[in-house]
Amino acid sequence: MIIQTYDSSKKDEVREVVLGVLLEHGFEYDRLKDGDLKDIEGYYFAKGGTFFVGLSEDGRVVGTAGVRSLGEGSCEIRRIYLKKEFRNKGYGKQLFLAALDFAEKNFSRAVLKTDATLKKAIDMYLKQGFSLLKEEKRASKEEFEYLYFEKSFDKMQ
Repeated sequence: MIIQTYDSSKKDEVREVVLGVLLEHGFEYDRLKDGDLKDIEGYYFAKGGTFFVGLSEDGRVVGTAGVRSLGEGSCEIRRIYLKKEFRNKGYGKQLFLAALDFAEKNFSRAVLKTDATLKKAIDMYLKQGFSLLKEEKRASKEEFEYLYFEKSFDKMQ
């Protein structure tokens, strides 16, 4: 897999990958939550963040990773998605590490949110030095739905 910075020629493919993975996990398109997919440049790049795409050997988008500025030195790592047939080969980790590297070079703190069922992702975040910030329960159930993580970067002068 080749990791490149997003350009607008990949907009439809990015949308297809992200919405396909969400649908696979039982999530429908949400006009508010998924609004970033309509304006990746404005949502990520215009505010000092970035968006990466993972490309297959034939140049198709097979994965994504975004870093969004939250202001005041903080960012959010998000949209770590990978098509099913490319999983369990280390590609998701490569995308995540590209986002993490960008975050560490450009921000003093990163946060991320994940579904509590994504155990491999959670394990990877913990191994990369993230710590659990908070847990959010589903309104109707006792189990946790979302987990929020953070990592501060040492900025040596």
